[in-house]
Amino acid sequence: MSESSVNSERRNFLLGATAVVGAGGVAGLAVPFLGSWNPSAKALAAGAPIKVDISRLEPGEILGPIPAWRDKPIFVIRRSEAMLARLNEKRERLADPQSEREQQPSYAKNETRSIRPDIAVLVGLCTHLSCSPKFRPAITPQSFDPEWVGGFYCPCHGSKFDLAGRVYQGVPAPSNLEVPPHYYETDNVVVIGEDEGVA
Repeated sequence: MSESSVNSERRNFLLGATAVVGAGGVAGLAVPFLGSWNPSAKALAAGAPIKVDISRLEPGEILGPIPAWRDKPIFVIRRSEAMLARLNEKRERLADPQSEREQQPSYAKNETRSIRPDIAVLVGLCTHLSCSPKFRPAITPQSFDPEWVGGFYCPCHGSKFDLAGRVYQGVPAPSNLEVPPHYYETDNVVVIGEDEGVA
């Protein structure tokens, strides 16, 4: 075997080994770089927005608690026509029917406390001691309320909220359920955690 053929084989081996090591290095750098595009658990806890697909949510159904925003459970409810029709039937029983307290963005300061009347986006924590209230959509008498027209009931201490998250009078919870900042990216995707146009 001549010296030139040995050098050629050695050169080819070194070129191949360098290419393999170089490709491994590029991959090693690319994975953390691409991973940095997704919000970290720390960023999500700090308030990074989340996107929720509501395309399969039927009238009268709730999606939640979905993965938390700022470590808080989020409820997304699609209200039926019947729910909307009865939403203000018992206004006199509500402590803050006009949502006077600052617990929602200005675009949700209305009777439905929402951008779209059919969709409610609420932080799923009772404003009393941060228990998670239960969704009770049935418009029928309940053991805890013979005049129930649907909403949320917190069995821990008996707080009640209507289908817009407005608190009833005379219960331990002092205020309505919070409405987080949100907007619709499309008809079927709601972005929770920021207002439209705010980065």
